[in-house]
Amino acid sequence: MSTVTSAGRALRRLGFDWPRHAPTVALVPFAAYTAAALAWFAVEYGGAGVRGRVQLPNPWPVPALRADVRMTPMTTMTPTFVLVHGSNGNASNWSALQRELALLGHRSLAVDLPGHGFGATFPAAYQAPQDLAALATAPSAMAGVTLADNVDHVAGVLRRAAEHGPVILVGHSRGGVTLTAVGNAVPDLVDRIVYMSAWCCVDLTPGEYMRGPEYASSALGGTMGLLVGDPMTLGAIRMNWRTADPGLLAALRTAMLADGTEDDLHSFLNTLEPDESLDAGGPDDRAQAATWGRIPRTYVRLTEDRSIPVSLQDRFIAEADALTPDNPFQVHSLDSSHVGFLIRPGQAAKILAGLAGAGPGGEG
Repeated sequence: MSTVTSAGRALRRLGFDWPRHAPTVALVPFAAYTAAALAWFAVEYGGAGVRGRVQLPNPWPVPALRADVRMTPMTTMTPTFVLVHGSNGNASNWSALQRELALLGHRSLAVDLPGHGFGATFPAAYQAPQDLAALATAPSAMAGVTLADNVDHVAGVLRRAAEHGPVILVGHSRGGVTLTAVGNAVPDLVDRIVYMSAWCCVDLTPGEYMRGPEYASSALGGTMGLLVGDPMTLGAIRMNWRTADPGLLAALRTAMLADGTEDDLHSFLNTLEPDESLDAGGPDDRAQAATWGRIPRTYVRLTEDRSIPVSLQDRFIAEADALTPDNPFQVHSLDSSHVGFLIRPGQAAKILAGLAGAGPGGEG
């Protein structure tokens, strides 16, 4: 008996008469027609004694699973990395590192703090040709933005991310100020907190640390010529990252990207925004043992950093460990300038990936 004849019999057993139901059958998806025919064949030829009489071709072969392919259960609670940028930055600063994390199988999202990203101010005077006099007085969307605004914004992101599993909160540079304040406010939303050469204020405020001996070797002092306008009048710190001054560009490279090329520096500067908030936190925003201090934490030292010298990074670590000796920093070191790891993120991504399964005491 032909396959077509048998399929027709299958349809007639299901109540279809081809001449009469042809218009209807024509509207039935082919997959449904095939399923009906296969169901009949299973009954007609699947009985004892005749099994194997008919072998149907499979028009949609499914390849066998390879033995070396590991199937991950859908219930696995993998962490989300929430990334907080530094001064004058935005979410795009993390894009290269996020790509590496994704290729290592990890989920991440980068936040734009209030007044950053699509909320940033780019006055027409900032474009080319620049009008520095007009730039010095152009209103700023950053005016009035506070550290508390940052905390509220990041906490909202954490609440949503926590619906999908554990959260690892990562910050770079000035982003560490926001990390600490978030840890003080909502420690239960953070499963691990990671500082990547980031401010971690324990005993002092940022301004007080900057007057200390550990900060004395910072090369950022040579970049003060980037400042535009009166911060108190603007309500923000405004920097002209689009300067063409060779001396300032050389100072920026020394401070931020000594391990990169001039093209690397120019590319990175074009990701930055002119304005930053005046509020870098005060005494009440330092790390608090009862809240921030109970979150497992990691510090990634950047050993070639000339913006936040490694001696200051080490002071942050030592003071935090003294505050909560039962919950010390897990420490990693990376040979990188202040922003070099954002441009060549391979090793930094591996460090973060290693934290995905880490418990309170270290790497998983």
